[in-house]
Amino acid sequence: MPYINIKVTDENVTKEQKRELIHGATKLVVDVLGKDPRTTHVVIDEVNIDNWGVNSTMYSEIIKEK
Repeated sequence: MPYINIKVTDENVTKEQKRELIHGATKLVVDVLGKDPRTTHVVIDEVNIDNWGVNSTMYSEIIKEK
């Protein structure tokens, strides 16, 4: 039973985009690993941009600079 966890920042990810992520991730493990899509679980976690960091900096601070 594959379990796929996708983490994205909480910047207006639409329901349709989530649907596409779930479909694409499921298709990937079916195509690459031959897994059964009926037992493949996909979870999408939306992370607040204050709780995401890159290059030693909070993502919320990075996007303010743009």
